[in-house]
Amino acid sequence: MEDEKANSILKLLKMSGYSDRAIDYYLKRVNIGEIKNPQASFAYQGQCGDSMQIYLKIKDGIIENAKFQVIGCAGASASGSALTEIIKGMSLEEAKKITEEDIKKELDGIPNAKFHCVCLALKTLRKTIEGYEKKSNTSSRL
Repeated sequence: MEDEKANSILKLLKMSGYSDRAIDYYLKRVNIGEIKNPQASFAYQGQCGDSMQIYLKIKDGIIENAKFQVIGCAGASASGSALTEIIKGMSLEEAKKITEEDIKKELDGIPNAKFHCVCLALKTLRKTIEGYEKKSNTSSRL
């Protein structure tokens, strides 16, 4: 019964226009979870109602680990997974330069109607970094 359900979901995702890579990110739940005591974390709700929270482990300006939690569709989940994979090992400055196109390329295809999910992931990352930098600048001045 579980195999039947999984095959049905896979078929629906493919029919909807998700690439095999995007489906893999969604089904394997890549980087979904929480980082305990993150250096940075931010939750954001997109225009469609989906919500995402990104957690970053940062050391010396480098993103050592990235995870996220999401309440949303397969597109939001796959986009968060792709983004967190991209940014691991990057400097904060490099991560700030990520674009929607970078995420779409990593996903290798997402339905046009789900492009807002890519935007949700990127906006959440930018706000997470922005909050971290504000906090860091404030604490370094004290």
